[in-house]
Amino acid sequence: MFDILIETTRRDGMADRSSIEWTEATWNPTTGCDRISAGCDNCYALTLAKRLKAMGSPKYQTDGDERTSGPGFGVALHPDALSIPQRWREPRVVFVNSMSDLFHARVPVSFVKQVFDVMAATPQHTYQILTKRAKRLAAIGSKVAWPSNVWIGVSVEDEGQLARVRHLTLVPAAVRFISAEPLLGPLRDINLEGIDWVIAGGESGPRARPVDPEWIRQLRDDSVAQRVPFFFKQWGGATPKAGGRTLDGRLWDEMPESPRRSDRLLVASM
Repeated sequence: MFDILIETTRRDGMADRSSIEWTEATWNPTTGCDRISAGCDNCYALTLAKRLKAMGSPKYQTDGDERTSGPGFGVALHPDALSIPQRWREPRVVFVNSMSDLFHARVPVSFVKQVFDVMAATPQHTYQILTKRAKRLAAIGSKVAWPSNVWIGVSVEDEGQLARVRHLTLVPAAVRFISAEPLLGPLRDINLEGIDWVIAGGESGPRARPVDPEWIRQLRDDSVAQRVPFFFKQWGGATPKAGGRTLDGRLWDEMPESPRRSDRLLVASM
């Protein structure tokens, strides 16, 4: 969470480098969200938003519904943040909305289009978008142009959310991916047709729910069998790095094929 804290509090509005293993920087043209499934229960961003509101960070002064959100975590648009990627001189792999969901119902389609316009206008960067709102993603997907430097993924924490994958495959993105983090149950016999990348990981934080190693192994094996790159982010625990990242004696840092990703993300660790 510390890398996100830096990004959201710098006075010049420029996003800082990220320590998230599968990206390089974060960019938040919107902030805030609401819980919609079990994977949201211990959301790091909700906790962090409360802290940032108390610190006086201007992006986190909108409160959300206390039943699903919280202090500083109401959905807010930040048009002034749209120009940030144009100020980065070097190409970056950018996680879009680490503190929000671009496809939240309170984000107007017109603003989503503005975000896509920025991504199209900065082809030197690779953008990674992750959403739990796969139905709205599919509905909006036909209304925006999909530049080749935009990757889109859905969070799938258990088998109850596998329908998100079906909606994801309807989107004409260059790279489509699944983030099974926090993985809260097995994803048995998952069909990865149309999917270009799988990320998996356990939950972290003071109330972290344990992940069964067999859930991770099964997802890894299914990915390997279906020739889909697999990235194991963490075992989780009290902190993100508490349990390490080694799975069966090695790191799994595989990435989808993309001509725009940086050298830092090119090589899978053996």
